[in-house]
Amino acid sequence: MPELPEVEAARRAIEQHCIGKTIKRCVVADDGTVIEGVTPSEMESSLLNRIIVSAKRKGKNMWLVLDSPPFPSFQFGMAGAIYIKGVAVTKYKSSAVKDTDEWPSKYSKLFIELDDGLELSFTDKRRFARVRLLEDPTLVPPISELGPDSLLEPMTVDELFNSLSKKKIAIKALLLDQSFIAGIGNWVADEVLYQARIHPLQSAATLSRESCATLHKCIKEVIQYAVEVDADCSYFPLEWLFHVLEKALEVGADSSQYPSNWIFHSQEKKPGKAFVDGKKLDFIKAGGRTTAYVPDLQKLPATQAAKAKSTKQSSEKNRAADDDELESEEKGAAVKTKKGARSTARRSKEPSSKRNSKKSEDDEEAEEGEKENDGDEESDEDDNGRDNGKDTVNQKKTPQISKDQQSKAKAPRKARN
Repeated sequence: MPELPEVEAARRAIEQHCIGKTIKRCVVADDGTVIEGVTPSEMESSLLNRIIVSAKRKGKNMWLVLDSPPFPSFQFGMAGAIYIKGVAVTKYKSSAVKDTDEWPSKYSKLFIELDDGLELSFTDKRRFARVRLLEDPTLVPPISELGPDSLLEPMTVDELFNSLSKKKIAIKALLLDQSFIAGIGNWVADEVLYQARIHPLQSAATLSRESCATLHKCIKEVIQYAVEVDADCSYFPLEWLFHVLEKALEVGADSSQYPSNWIFHSQEKKPGKAFVDGKKLDFIKAGGRTTAYVPDLQKLPATQAAKAKSTKQSSEKNRAADDDELESEEKGAAVKTKKGARSTARRSKEPSSKRNSKKSEDDEEAEEGEKENDGDEESDEDDNGRDNGKDTVNQKKTPQISKDQQSKAKAPRKARN
């Protein structure tokens, strides 16, 4: 994305070619995402017949000072760019549109024609940029929330050291924080950390005063040099990391002219396949951004490196344990499924005659059980009937015995014989 050097190059181009001229025509895109807080017609009417007095910048934001407010303010986002017809203005690679495109480009968000016929356009291919119309851009976000500009308001070494000593986050993430220092983006942060030999993930609070002095020097040198050459990377020093970063190539720049020891020259953003002076370039995530660094030159402090290693090993161990547990569960489920399948298969293979015979036997046993239960129920009814002193259908009469039979029955056995 455009950083301080690219935005400063655009500001200088406007200062050089547009100051003192009157806006005679203005076309604002009907894009409510990029054109913020105002309608296209309102912005057009506010800018017509106004004189451009100066162009200002803070961090990665720029605004035009006109003969009276409100002023147009530009937040460049990921791919914002200023074009002046017939004038070369350095642009970040992803911001550039082809010279063969129609003029103004289909990506134009604000087109201005001046009274001498000069035309300029603010374009944005990715729609992350913002164009606003403000009474005083310095008093409202995002400009009001910015830290000191890294070019115009540099910290002293002591100020930087004192500020860093209170920050426990990674130094790369802190440099990207625009409320801390304004204007440093991804490639500038990578470059200054490489030049200072500081690991991107090192805690800011652990930097010594000597390291802070080196970092301060590198920030100043990288920013000033990039601005002096209008952000034209073909003039960046040979030893810069920039030269092996493929995505930093500027459209139209002749990379063969770049210093041979710049990291830019690798042209490959792959770990282990890019080299700086024979040393491997690697890529990690820092501050939410892909970060280039040289492990042999940019090392973590011993204590932080040991902690990082322990955390990594613990994480890998937990991940391995989780994998083993998952594998065990999967095996158990597979065995269960296999056993169930075998049982089903055995039942399906049993002869139908055997299954029918077994079923018949089971039915007969059930019928016999039912008969026995019926008999038991009848016996219970008889008992209940007698217990209640009532006759029942199944009750039998007692037979009558004659007196002779009774006397014979009572006589002794010998007498009967």
